[in-house]
Amino acid sequence: MPNRLAPIILLTGTPGTGKTTHAQLLAQSSPVPLRHINVGDLVKEKCLYESYDEEWQSYVVDEDKLLDDLEPLAAEGGLILDWHTCDIFPERWIDLVIVLRCDHTELWNRLEKRNYPLKKIQENNESEIMQTISDEARSSYAEEIIIELRSEKTEDLESNIERIVEWIRAWKENREQSD
Repeated sequence: MPNRLAPIILLTGTPGTGKTTHAQLLAQSSPVPLRHINVGDLVKEKCLYESYDEEWQSYVVDEDKLLDDLEPLAAEGGLILDWHTCDIFPERWIDLVIVLRCDHTELWNRLEKRNYPLKKIQENNESEIMQTISDEARSSYAEEIIIELRSEKTEDLESNIERIVEWIRAWKENREQSD
């Protein structure tokens, strides 16, 4: 999507890895305006789902409705898409994919604090151990736009935000030089 004034960053990872915390801080710290979109919240707010799965306590997303809703925003750029999956978004939309990773013991503790059902904690923990989202990102996007970052301590969060802000500055400079 040429001529955008700000990038689209996909922030993904297993639930509990810190996506929303990273996205909120990044939106505040970015040298260009970025709008944080928590895709799960958007799905609920705009009823972009087919049904609710009681067993998993989550919505079954209507991907077509979701993409139709996001398309005009993607054309403008300046987004942080915060979601636990990534293969749904068209490659042309995304400038950077950040996969947050977390030690599975820490992740288990975080999900317990959220009162997730045991089955959901086990499934998400297994997904993290098996690098499911990392593999999904690599099969969906060019290797050079994917960054995997640790997200276990406050220092990780601060360092990750600094690194992403530097990437945004470089992205902006490259755009300005090519205009």
